[in-house]
Amino acid sequence: MKVLVVGSGGREHAIAWTLLKSPNVEQVFCTPGNGGTATLENCQNLSLAVDDFAGIAEAVKERDLDLVVVGPEVPLSLGIADYLQQQDIAVFGPVKAGAEVEASKSWAKDLMVEGGIPTAKSATFTDAAKAKAYIEKEGAPIVVKADSLAAGKGVIVAMTKQEALNAVEELFGQGFNTLVIEEFLVGEEASVLALADGKTIIPLLPAQDHKRIGEGDTGKNTGGMGAYAPAPLVTPEIMQRIETEVLQPTIATFNQRGIDYRGILYAGLMITPDGEPKVVEFNCRFGDPETQAVLPLLDTPLDELMLACVNQELANVNIQWKSGSAVCVVAAAGGYPDAYEKGKAIARLETVNDAIVFHAGTKLEGDRLVTNGGRVLGITALGNNFQEAIAKVYPAVAQISFDKMYYRRDIGHRAR
Repeated sequence: MKVLVVGSGGREHAIAWTLLKSPNVEQVFCTPGNGGTATLENCQNLSLAVDDFAGIAEAVKERDLDLVVVGPEVPLSLGIADYLQQQDIAVFGPVKAGAEVEASKSWAKDLMVEGGIPTAKSATFTDAAKAKAYIEKEGAPIVVKADSLAAGKGVIVAMTKQEALNAVEELFGQGFNTLVIEEFLVGEEASVLALADGKTIIPLLPAQDHKRIGEGDTGKNTGGMGAYAPAPLVTPEIMQRIETEVLQPTIATFNQRGIDYRGILYAGLMITPDGEPKVVEFNCRFGDPETQAVLPLLDTPLDELMLACVNQELANVNIQWKSGSAVCVVAAAGGYPDAYEKGKAIARLETVNDAIVFHAGTKLEGDRLVTNGGRVLGITALGNNFQEAIAKVYPAVAQISFDKMYYRRDIGHRAR
């Protein structure tokens, strides 16, 4: 097989790397890819934008590729899967109507209410005064979310009423025209990525992401500063509840709406103190950086799982996993998630031998690897248990350097 991976982040590097482990996959192309995919054996970058649907379709036909895997949410929300399907190209990723589950938080909330899926109480606003009146009535803590895509950063968890009122001003001021305000859920977060083929849905290993920039889960929300899998928080009993109370009703509700959802459904969950799973958000693609922790533990060839989704044959699949644990630590540019500089030389990657380095915000300038984003690298280590994985990952991170490199030193602290 020859596969095209659409995207340029750490998730896409991890997908390409995993696909190339399969005996079925001969070559992977990435568009536009990054410095890591550029140097991965049997992988080649193509300089096409993720929303250049015609260019992507042409590249697939020219090279006689067998499958397109869409990494990021933006092209999915713009309808890349619909476009490629119309060209008779096999694509892993939901159609535009299904991607709305991430593109609009209010749409997703309506879907959850319709399907009886447990989630936080919420209200949707297009008017700042009405949003503020709701906050005055409900009090704090409370969560204020931009309705549309915001690259993981359009969520403000307000611990005081004033913070919530400021959040309304801030998000409307950034150009978002709809906000979802919801109750603050108490508990611990978990991420469950699930494979869906329109009828059957099967969860992958549960993971836990660290969204806050600061150690001890403090400071601003980011796209994710690290992740680990399998998250011990999600016991077999809780996973069973997630399947029956969240995943299966979601696919059933998609079907009721006439949406044939094939690809990944990502459930961001809050597990309450009494073990009840509640949906915080849905995403229409692999999580980042959860993918960099989950896929290295996968034993079944990834292409086989993706084709089972595309061909609606997931009911026949039995997913096999490696034993042990994985921890991924994100090395970010100084200043992220606010303003940061690009173009910093990355040194000593070749010295890392006890971990996998997934590139996110990197690019090659000639033969020089430089930073090209806020989250620059995701360093993943495997171990028989979390203590072992953590003991491997941090020495590996410390071997790498670039100017103003920042990383959290407590990734996996809840799993220790």
